[in-house]
Amino acid sequence: MTVAQDGSGDFTKIQDAVYATPAFPYEKITILVKNGIYNEKVRIPEWNTNVILLGESKEKTIITFDDNFSKIGLGRNSTFYTSTLLVEGDDFTASNLTIKNVSGDKGQAIALSVIGNRAKISNCIILGNQDTVYLSGKNAKQYFKDCYIEGTTDFIFGGATALFENCTIHSIKSSYITAASTPEGVEYGFVFKNCSLTAEASANAVYLGRPWRIYAKTVFINCEMGKQIKPEGWENWSKPDAEKKSFYAEYNNKGEGFQPQKRVSWSHQLTKTESDKYSAENILKDTVPNWYSN
Repeated sequence: MTVAQDGSGDFTKIQDAVYATPAFPYEKITILVKNGIYNEKVRIPEWNTNVILLGESKEKTIITFDDNFSKIGLGRNSTFYTSTLLVEGDDFTASNLTIKNVSGDKGQAIALSVIGNRAKISNCIILGNQDTVYLSGKNAKQYFKDCYIEGTTDFIFGGATALFENCTIHSIKSSYITAASTPEGVEYGFVFKNCSLTAEASANAVYLGRPWRIYAKTVFINCEMGKQIKPEGWENWSKPDAEKKSFYAEYNNKGEGFQPQKRVSWSHQLTKTESDKYSAENILKDTVPNWYSN
């Protein structure tokens, strides 16, 4: 199916194409989205599995909306209703897209929310402020490759297991990059490999993460860290128990922001042997073999 705003495709709105997608298909369903600014909230429901959302170009194929916590006004859990793109269906793929929440720095405002398992996001630009990317699901595995992700506070957060490879993670202001809520007993949490951590000039005091829940797990491996990263690296979010139960670690990072000798005492610097277990095969292992490389 093709979505094009000029009427040359099957639909002019992305959500209309999703509505036309068969439930639980045996094969992949590709929705080709032509260049344009699509001002709409898009939901991929749980029954719409195997959906591929393929943009014509990542800079010019833009999905955008402006919901935020206050605008939604649904009580203390309003954050979770703010997403521009919500993915509930398993085996979802997105490529060559910009996904934006344009409400500005007005509190929690999700651009991309992924709840489904085996989601692959590649060559995408994901823009927001606080809470840009929400990754959920106790047993969910999600993979980000060659993406640019931007935000202010806790802008990559949630309880899923997620691998970020070759991504640029850009802080707009001094705050926290991650806020993992990894469930107890889950092995990996968030893992960043070969990523570049950058920032606006005014953002000069950025933490790698803080624990949304006390069993948070976040690891950075072979990443370039700019001078905006605070020497201590991590913060406990007023949760002393997290210092014993969370797992924050690094291996072989570089750049002015990598100061392992100054990190908080309760974080870890991995050995080569320990870092070897953080392979895509181990992190993303699922009932569907090598799903992330298809």
